[in-house]
Amino acid sequence: MDSLDLLRTFREVARRNSFAAAGRLLDMSPANVSKYVAELEARFRVRLFHRTTRNVTLTDAGQVLYERSGSVVELFDRAEEEMLGRATHPSGRLYLTAPHGLIRTVLVRKLGEFMARYPDVSVHLMLTNRMVDMVEDSIDLAIRVGPIADSSLIVRRLLLLEMVVAATPGYWRQHGRPKHPRELLNHRTLAMAPPGGHAHWYFNVDGKPLELSLQPVFTSTDSAPLVPLACSGLGVIRGSRMLLHDWIDSKMLEPLFGEYSPRNLWLYAAYTQRRHHSAAMKALLSFLESEMTRTPDNTTRTGQAPLSS
Repeated sequence: MDSLDLLRTFREVARRNSFAAAGRLLDMSPANVSKYVAELEARFRVRLFHRTTRNVTLTDAGQVLYERSGSVVELFDRAEEEMLGRATHPSGRLYLTAPHGLIRTVLVRKLGEFMARYPDVSVHLMLTNRMVDMVEDSIDLAIRVGPIADSSLIVRRLLLLEMVVAATPGYWRQHGRPKHPRELLNHRTLAMAPPGGHAHWYFNVDGKPLELSLQPVFTSTDSAPLVPLACSGLGVIRGSRMLLHDWIDSKMLEPLFGEYSPRNLWLYAAYTQRRHHSAAMKALLSFLESEMTRTPDNTTRTGQAPLSS
């Protein structure tokens, strides 16, 4: 039997000097109230009440327990109230992770809008391109681009990404606008590649995958330096319209080949399989699923079931 239930019952008897009165308040029979008190006495091996046919009063040991147990019960009640609040009202801290490239997209603005809507929620964002152990690193939600191999995670589609190539209008005028993705092999490309690895760009042409093995003039393990180099006219960059939106919108970069974007490249949210999620976690996932459709990559996405408790 739960020790806190025993203590609560004991304290109500002590307050009212009556098993019957305590039972009425707790919606318990006097026999069950007596049983709870008897179990507590058995645990502590002391008598807690003097019992007569007319009255119930605390023993010396009962008085000590009454005085000492008040702070314990109050502390638990406050914690229980706060936990129940977390389950129904979005509050507390959420730990998120996302790759470095997403920091330059609308994602951060959307997180700001979410926090403005739910001011009792705070966010810690860990930026890393590696696949983290969400349990070990205490991560609530991971935002990722492309397939997630970890079968232990629940994965939700947020946005189908439109991939484009882009360069400055001046670059296209000087080097010519390609008519087909294969013509990019004759252009100065700026691409991401792993250390010691090769750069590849993937397209969907007539429903079939097309892989271009590049010989870039500049490679990087991150997209951060590629955008300013492209904006300087050095060459052609490739990325999602969501990533390049600000530069495309300002006319610094001119996009091509959105129609050849792969049809299976998604922005995902992933989380561990738990039975109970906080109200903050549920609110964030619902917000992202709704709001990401309003981004520059506003391609129709498939419907997903809501996050369950």
